[in-house]
Amino acid sequence: MHKDEVKGAGNKARGAVKEVVGRTTNNKKLQAEGKMDRARGDIEQKAGKVKDAIRKH
Repeated sequence: MHKDEVKGAGNKARGAVKEVVGRTTNNKKLQAEGKMDRARGDIEQKAGKVKDAIRKH
């Protein structure tokens, strides 16, 4: 597992928490930040998987 995959998982988790808190408190900005963090996490995880695949070959 590449470090980007771990970092991505952390960002996805942080984003999910921000979204829930934003929804609960009706804070649109926090919801948007959560969505951005989750998207960033997805990208980082995918980049990590690609780097792993390249390194293995």
